[in-house]
Amino acid sequence: MHRVASAGNTSNSVRPRKEKRLTYVLNDADDTKHCAGVNSLAVLKSPATDGCEYLFTGSRDGTLKRWALARDGATCSATFESHVDWVNDAVLTGSNTLVSCSSDTTVKVWNGLSEGSCIKTLRQHSDYVTSLASAEKNSNVIASAGLGGEVFIWDLEAALTPTSKSGDATEEDCSNGVNGSGSSLPMTSIRPISSGNNISLQAHSQAYIPVTAKGHKESVYALAMNESGSLLVSGGTEKVVRVWDPRTGSKTMKLKGHTDNIRALLIDSTGRFCISGSSDSMIRLWDLGQQRCVHSYAVHTDSVWSLASTPTFSHVYSGGRDLSLYLTDLATRESVLMCTKEHPILQLALHDDGIWVATTDSSVHRWAAEVRNPQKVFQRGGSFLAGNLSFSRARVSLEGSTPVPVYKEPSLSIPGTPGIVQHEILNNRRHVLTKDTAGTVKLWEITRGTVIHNYGEVSFDKKKEELFEMVSIPAWFTVDTRLGSLAVHLDTPQCFSAEMYSADLHIPGKPEDDKVNLARETLKGLLAHWLAKRKQRFGSQALANGEAPAVKDLPTRNLTASKIEVDGSADNDAAVYPPFEFSASCPPSIITEGSQSGPWRKKITDLDGTEDEKDMPWWVVDCVMNNRLPPRENTKCSFYLHPCEGSTVQILTQGKLSAPRILRIHKVVNYVIEKMVLDKPLDSLNSDGAAGMSGGQVTHPANGGDGIFRTGLKPWQKLKPSIEILCSNQVLSPDMSLATVRAYIWKKPEDLVLNYRVLTSKG
Repeated sequence: MHRVASAGNTSNSVRPRKEKRLTYVLNDADDTKHCAGVNSLAVLKSPATDGCEYLFTGSRDGTLKRWALARDGATCSATFESHVDWVNDAVLTGSNTLVSCSSDTTVKVWNGLSEGSCIKTLRQHSDYVTSLASAEKNSNVIASAGLGGEVFIWDLEAALTPTSKSGDATEEDCSNGVNGSGSSLPMTSIRPISSGNNISLQAHSQAYIPVTAKGHKESVYALAMNESGSLLVSGGTEKVVRVWDPRTGSKTMKLKGHTDNIRALLIDSTGRFCISGSSDSMIRLWDLGQQRCVHSYAVHTDSVWSLASTPTFSHVYSGGRDLSLYLTDLATRESVLMCTKEHPILQLALHDDGIWVATTDSSVHRWAAEVRNPQKVFQRGGSFLAGNLSFSRARVSLEGSTPVPVYKEPSLSIPGTPGIVQHEILNNRRHVLTKDTAGTVKLWEITRGTVIHNYGEVSFDKKKEELFEMVSIPAWFTVDTRLGSLAVHLDTPQCFSAEMYSADLHIPGKPEDDKVNLARETLKGLLAHWLAKRKQRFGSQALANGEAPAVKDLPTRNLTASKIEVDGSADNDAAVYPPFEFSASCPPSIITEGSQSGPWRKKITDLDGTEDEKDMPWWVVDCVMNNRLPPRENTKCSFYLHPCEGSTVQILTQGKLSAPRILRIHKVVNYVIEKMVLDKPLDSLNSDGAAGMSGGQVTHPANGGDGIFRTGLKPWQKLKPSIEILCSNQVLSPDMSLATVRAYIWKKPEDLVLNYRVLTSKG
């Protein structure tokens, strides 16, 4: 597992942020499919109440999915969306309880047969949670482990018991109205784990604290528990298998033998034998009673990442980085290559007589496995004897005697969609070019969350060059593709730095010179459903909750009244302009957190209007409900306007001028023409020193005016001279903005200098 910055994990960010971030995750594909590698598999083996068997998958796209299994296929019947980073593992316990863990540092408990209800979020880990273990015959015990050597054993019944409201809300939360309350699950009354003295203290504390198994000094990547929950084994980068009593968290033994990270563990039903798979490419069989390794198997040529055993623990299936799935007889050491994949194998799950295989690809496949009678596979021929030294297998491979796989095709496939692996934000700061694992190149409009062009399999770099525009717009958002899809991050106040004229956005019915803040309108588009639901629920006042003050009374934090910017008249505050309308059929998800909730993720169409500043950043709520923006960097551009050398035409400009960065050169042309034709060099100066004209002005920087020119051709312009504006002796296109000129033509830190000259005179 790679240690990469998380898309939504704001609590462990490398870069400290003063305010909470809002992220929205886009998708243009079928939401019933994963779009990134699948890290976890869990099969609901006993037929559910509806007579259907289910497969649960947890993906690097941050979601889990439930698949209804049939003979000829699988149908996605639910998506479990709440984690904000990779789902690393998932286990089933009891009749229908699903437990998942993630790189977002949380463990989540779900009703596995619901439409995706998260019952509880358990926040005890301080780093990525990598693995889980459950006890088949004790549905009340779950263990979790992760980076930093943390191993916790959970009493699920105690963990799911609601704590008093005065308790520590950050220790664990039950969704805070964000992740869905879910339905309460019947829990077994058998609670042997509670005999641990660590848990007996819970009666006196507000929030449940799990048992801690202390001893790992480094990261843990694998866990396994026997069926009664009386034995726990763990392994990781320390290269040793540790054995614990999960009831007390005490260490019972440490087993040495592997020479690299331990990535997979299994325990037999009795708790006598343990199998481990490691990055040293070896599989080892341990006798826990004798506290020693009894066999080692050199089957793979690279890291072993996943293991599954037959019910009798006589044979083991193994997969890993070498793209291969092997079956090994633990007694005879005979091994056979069952199939080879195109991607490293991350997880295995036995189901009836087949085996589900998950890889770094978004698709999942089921292969024939002869689980009930593994000897049938060996009868097909092609087996070899596993050596007991890691280099022996590598040497055989080098000699060219590579085994031939028994199976060529899977018996069933659950296709995913290609994940995005490359992206480029274009200069217009509204379009992002992407390339996915299938080589398809697409152009996204992030203010609407849609693909506007699918170019197919073309050169990404050539398309990027082809789409280059010489425009300069502030970087108001950032993007990553860690979850296999486009995640757009908005941070205040930087996100409010970009503006465009309504004419350039082709907004009908809006004055063409109106400035549109891209982040504000994007937030309004994203949260339009939320705002409508809120107004339905609370009326026009839209109270934060039943008794709380209105959101408009949010504290303005550092904002001063003079700096707060409120936009527009109240009648169109909630209007969403066409360039900012997000699809309801393929809605994005938002990832964010508020003052009291931890990070959460939800589709924008699933927001119910109860979410407020406790669940979302206060600045987002303030912007959408009150149309208010925080103080921002200066959006003006200072410049000098001089005649070209040798020109006889001069106008009085009162020194340095100031105008919005997005002001187009054609408005500077209009300004020069009007000053020349109207010939008002002195009496056009208003009292605060701004060179004014009717309807709009370029201003002296001191007065902070907006400097907007009205567009459109005035009657006198048809009769009077044509003007060219130059910068650094280069004639400027009338459509260029001051910011573009400064970035691409001027290229100096000093104030911009523009020159003007007369081209022709018309009668």
